[in-house]
Amino acid sequence: MSLAAYCVICCRRMGTSTPPPKSSTYWRDIRNIIKFTGSLILGGSLFITYEVLALKKSLTLDTQVIEREKMKSYIYVHTVSLDKTENHGITYQARKELHKAVRKVLATSARIFRGPFADYQYRIIAQACDMRTLTGLARSKDSDLRFFLRPPPLPSLKEDSSTEEELRHLLASLPQTDLDECIQCFTALALSESSQSLAAQKGGLWCFGGNGLPYAESFGEVPSATVEMFCLEALVKHSEIPTHCDKIEANGGLQLLQRLYQLHKDCPKVQRNIMRILGNMALNEHLHSTIVRSGWVSILAEAIKSQHIMEASHAARTLANLDRETVPDKYHDGVYVLHPQYRTSQPIKADVLFIHGLMGAAFKTWRQQDNDQDLTEKVSEDETKYTTCWPKSWLARDCPALRIISVEYDTSLSDWRARCPTERKSIAFRSNELLRKLRAAGVGDRPVVWVSHSMGGLLVKKMLLEASKRPEMNTIINNTRGIIFYSVPHHGSHLAEYSVNIRYLLFPSLEVKELSKDSPALKTLQDDFLEFAKDKNFQVLSFVETLPTYIGSMIKLHVVPLDSADLGLGDLIPVDVNHLNICKPKKKDAFLYQRTLQFIRDALAKDLEN
Repeated sequence: MSLAAYCVICCRRMGTSTPPPKSSTYWRDIRNIIKFTGSLILGGSLFITYEVLALKKSLTLDTQVIEREKMKSYIYVHTVSLDKTENHGITYQARKELHKAVRKVLATSARIFRGPFADYQYRIIAQACDMRTLTGLARSKDSDLRFFLRPPPLPSLKEDSSTEEELRHLLASLPQTDLDECIQCFTALALSESSQSLAAQKGGLWCFGGNGLPYAESFGEVPSATVEMFCLEALVKHSEIPTHCDKIEANGGLQLLQRLYQLHKDCPKVQRNIMRILGNMALNEHLHSTIVRSGWVSILAEAIKSQHIMEASHAARTLANLDRETVPDKYHDGVYVLHPQYRTSQPIKADVLFIHGLMGAAFKTWRQQDNDQDLTEKVSEDETKYTTCWPKSWLARDCPALRIISVEYDTSLSDWRARCPTERKSIAFRSNELLRKLRAAGVGDRPVVWVSHSMGGLLVKKMLLEASKRPEMNTIINNTRGIIFYSVPHHGSHLAEYSVNIRYLLFPSLEVKELSKDSPALKTLQDDFLEFAKDKNFQVLSFVETLPTYIGSMIKLHVVPLDSADLGLGDLIPVDVNHLNICKPKKKDAFLYQRTLQFIRDALAKDLEN
């Protein structure tokens, strides 16, 4: 204001004063212009310098990643004042807007004159970041991996020891009493086979030892790698128990698992089991600081960027469990978020849940396209088989306001090939187990659409019926908007009747037995759910295959016939594919996907508009 008044006075003096000699007037005008521009430059420079220094003092990080993370605004190393009076008022808002403008100017000038951060600057920031900041950066989509320090050096192995032996000692150090039958089975098998392996290796001779059966199927595998897999599968089960997680951490398990992860970079199956253990341990908040200090966050930040959906999803689950600042939900083993896997400013308005069926999985069931494979043939371990997942690549793009979850659980056609011989899990048992995990993940807090294939549809029906009987689960019922059934055998399947193929169906599993057409439990489930669904006015869409599926090399079977796929409610659409491909659209504009997308949008129309 004073500067403007001074300019006006000068102008008036120049206009009203007596015309001086020509040369005198010329130099006086020059002096006045110098005074005016000098005052303007000096005052502006002081103002900008003050604001830039104030900004530099308050701002710790200024990266493109932080700019994009609107939910968390900007990441600071120092805590923000809790005095609310400091964060309101015209002055505060004006300075906030000015700081934003200056930030853009500084970022632009940095790109033009200085370029990106130097490596040493990234290291300085990495050393200054606390646990929450590191986790936030790891869950930011475009974060630079140089923000993360390398994991600390791993302790040396004991003399005359190996990772296999250390892994066995870790497993043996865990409590072996008061465990369920399946954990006991995995632990006993792992300890037995590892002791036989170690004895044979130290004696210079390899023998099958123990039950020997697991190796009979693959003579080409290195015994130590096979034994390590047994130990890791047992540790996955143990890590579901919080007190056992404490034991794993106390006995150096985090460092040992990291060593195994680095040694088996070419073995995705080993790495996935390690990620499962780590994800289970991250459910316990008191272990978060130890997990971060051990250097796992930098490994997870790299894994979540992987092109392989399974590797990225396992890392995303662990990081979400570590991120208590923005993720209130807990993701137990087998519950994977396909979208969003990073922190996002996009508000999530509804959930879509994918439940696979018999012999399916959280990722391979929802592949884009399938070959005419055996129903019982294991999908190749080639990771390219899993990179295409239409719920993640198509649905997330078409409906970004959805949280998309895929669920995984173990199933088998026969007890002969069951992963846990003592495991006898009925549909009722599995539904209660999944219901508990899904509720912990926040399912029911938003509107829900269920998408199921084959036996997965029976699980959905049983889960909803069980939830209706528990007051704490009522939100799941109240927020269920619709259900999609892909070839679900509501009235049973002929699969259980075919036991001529000795390898697979000589000892049909409990899951297969429950699918028989004369199963009383299946009939009761159908009658109860149909009445319940009509009462709740659920929207339902069903698809059914019209082509037979090859099971083994001898059986060609129409797994779910038209009459069995008819729930008695909603539309039933026959599709000219087999049972495997009924949930695998060939391309994005295929009828299967477009009709599924239309149903989801219609069922959630009101919720997505709000």
